[in-house]
Amino acid sequence: MVGIIGEYNPFHNGHLYHIKKVKAMFPNETICLVLVGNFLNRGDISIIEKYDKTRLALKYGIDLIVELPTSFAIQAADIYAFGAISILTHLKCNYLVFGSESNDLKTLTKIADIQINKQIDLNEYIKQGYNYPTSLSLALQKHIGIKIDSPNDLLGISYIKAIKKLHSQIKPITIKRTNNYHDLKANDKISSATSIRNLINNNKNINQYVPSETLKYIKKIDLNDFYLIIKYKIMLEDLTKYQDIDNNLNNALKKHITKSNNIDQLIKHVKCKNYTYNKIKRCLVHILCCLPKDNYKIEYIHVLGFNQKGKNYLNKIKKDIDIPLITNYNQLLDYQLLTDKIYALVSKDIKKNQPIFKTND
Repeated sequence: MVGIIGEYNPFHNGHLYHIKKVKAMFPNETICLVLVGNFLNRGDISIIEKYDKTRLALKYGIDLIVELPTSFAIQAADIYAFGAISILTHLKCNYLVFGSESNDLKTLTKIADIQINKQIDLNEYIKQGYNYPTSLSLALQKHIGIKIDSPNDLLGISYIKAIKKLHSQIKPITIKRTNNYHDLKANDKISSATSIRNLINNNKNINQYVPSETLKYIKKIDLNDFYLIIKYKIMLEDLTKYQDIDNNLNNALKKHITKSNNIDQLIKHVKCKNYTYNKIKRCLVHILCCLPKDNYKIEYIHVLGFNQKGKNYLNKIKKDIDIPLITNYNQLLDYQLLTDKIYALVSKDIKKNQPIFKTND
């Protein structure tokens, strides 16, 4: 089996290119997607509901789709990657194919080894107010003369670290990315998800950047739609019970919440050397989703959808999987059910589906 990991926010031509490349590389293998659902890694809200993303993935060539639990999806890259790689390892995955700006697996693996062995110290940069990716890039450049600062390369390093820490059988493989994940410019027919969302927010046409089927599932939704819920929780609760929130951030959020009218204003009031924009935004999602301080582990695999090939693969390996396979929505852990219901407060949509099965048509 070949694994890929994705948010599909929204599903666009770059994702379609990725799938086609993987299928060309492994024409006889089952392709499994670990899908990030309704709440995403950088504190974003998915503009396509997770079961609709599953439908798109099946339509455009994925055989099996499983969900990355929200408790992993909304955390920093290393935890996010560890959760996704854990799931693929349980599913007996042989290969992970991910996009990379450098397409230099040897260097990415070297950096992963350096981090695992703690051969570089990021603290001097983090204390200066740089976020984790920038601190890592600066430390690598200073100590070993390697510059890695592109988002997919950095995420790829997290994948490789997780594979090594889990002693997983998975072999990582890179595909050259043609654009930066965060690039706001749209060019030709492949554009970043960030750029596409920016076009949507400005009521611009995105038809050339996404498959036609994507268009009918997109919702105009973002973190600001949850602002009053977040504001209420900040005013009412001790926020230090949530992941990544210390006393100083708790106090800063409470101090500035009544002066702010939206997410962006609040973050700009609180932002400082120790709390970057992205960190605060992610923490606001931790508050919204009630993410506790805890030790996180993958307790089951939630199957979102499959075609006949994916179904056959699950039937073949299910006796060898050492954690439960969940296909009934109501069997999910209470926390996952809670976050789906929170998303539905704004999206007005919660699909309690059995796995979506795609017949060969």
